[in-house]
Amino acid sequence: MKQKKNIVLFGLAILSLLVWSQLFLLASPGGQEKVIPEEIKQQVRQTDYQAVRIKKFPVAMQCWTYRGYTFFEALEKTRALGIDYVQAFPGQRLSRDLPASVIFDHKMAEENLQLVREKLNALKMSVVAYGVVDTGRTEEEMRRVFDFARKLGIRIIVTEPKDEDYPILDKLVKEYNVRLAVHNHPEPSKYAHPAVALKYLQGLDERIGVCADTGHWMRGNLKPVECLRLLQGRIIDVHLKDRSDFGTKKAEDVAFGSGKADIKAILAELTLQDYAGFLTIEYENEKEVMTPEPAIQKGLAFIRKITYYEGFDQLLGRYNGYYEKHGWNHYGPGYFELDPKTGVLKSQGGMGLLWYSRKKFKDFILDLEFKCSQKNTNSGIFLRVPEVPTSDDYIYHSFEIQIYDAGEGIHKTGAVYDAQAPSRDAFKPTGEWNHFRITFIGDRITVELNGQKVIDWKAEPRGKIRDFAPEGYIGLQNHDSLSPVYFRNIYVKEISN
Repeated sequence: MKQKKNIVLFGLAILSLLVWSQLFLLASPGGQEKVIPEEIKQQVRQTDYQAVRIKKFPVAMQCWTYRGYTFFEALEKTRALGIDYVQAFPGQRLSRDLPASVIFDHKMAEENLQLVREKLNALKMSVVAYGVVDTGRTEEEMRRVFDFARKLGIRIIVTEPKDEDYPILDKLVKEYNVRLAVHNHPEPSKYAHPAVALKYLQGLDERIGVCADTGHWMRGNLKPVECLRLLQGRIIDVHLKDRSDFGTKKAEDVAFGSGKADIKAILAELTLQDYAGFLTIEYENEKEVMTPEPAIQKGLAFIRKITYYEGFDQLLGRYNGYYEKHGWNHYGPGYFELDPKTGVLKSQGGMGLLWYSRKKFKDFILDLEFKCSQKNTNSGIFLRVPEVPTSDDYIYHSFEIQIYDAGEGIHKTGAVYDAQAPSRDAFKPTGEWNHFRITFIGDRITVELNGQKVIDWKAEPRGKIRDFAPEGYIGLQNHDSLSPVYFRNIYVKEISN
């Protein structure tokens, strides 16, 4: 009995110590900045990450992964993995053909910089980011880094600024239109906790944000997905890592999907945030420093497996961080306005057609989301428009997947307009986003609405449709000015026989 009592007392003492340590942390200067707010944790718990359709993100290699090799060797090994982009770090030996003192950094001689350009061109690769680099304390020193970025076409500078650096850096990102990402090395780095970085970003240009290193957060016993949610809107770069465990004792980097980072939830969270940057691979397992390829290949295969849009092309793309209607043309009255930050199209007036003019599609899967502003919102998605629209005649020679919740039968949401009615109602209440997955192979049209198959039809001339072509353009209809329709996340995947 006495032994049990001692065990209970010991347990209470440990619990008390934990409580007091937490209170001390919160009461200490900056303590609250080292705790993920409960509101953020609750948001993450309530998010169904399994249901998120994960986007395909561009991948870059942080050359630190190949720190046992020269920069040129790192490029060659990265290219062999099928990766086009790298993030360089200062201090890596440039080439075996040059003295060991010749390194890659922003102070390199012009003749060596030219060698870098030639190597990149030969491999058809780009340096998209540079860091982690000390940009210096004076404007002259900082300009040297920014000038270097401009010369190589570098889009992102990764750094850990001192407090006094921010006014100058804020000025330079505007002048050079280069983004700057604050990196989170683990403690004692002051940016180890995301809330601290967020505090420094307040009031600064949106081109200054964070480089989110998931591995370093795990070293500090922070859940990456919670950190990402807290930093929503300010994430410029991601150093994607998975680790065998949290903390530092016996934990090590492992292939994506093999550790405890929850890579699927991380990519789902980045998808929900519509993250526009790279997934930068930085593999730091010291046991595999000379042979990281097996783990990287395994990890990339895992990412491909969980990426919903793997193999798809985004038809409404983003350029320099903003959505643009490149490749789209409009026929007829009205137009679609585009929110450059969210990528949401909103119809105005009509009746007209916004059509993707870069190419015709034969057999394909079209995946997109739409939202109706009212129950009587009227629109449609046109498939295989045979020729460039110059009159309304295209409606008789292509198929329209109907959007009209107030309609009936062959004129209701999900129908092949005027030809084939949906098998069921699967649209969501007005004002909510709906998901279409439309497959057109040969003469068979399949339509899935919000995960339910509503059309599986062997296409034929019927109703208004006089005939149809084996290939054609894809178009979005703006029907009238009474009730706008919204579109976003427009992807297509061509099917080759």
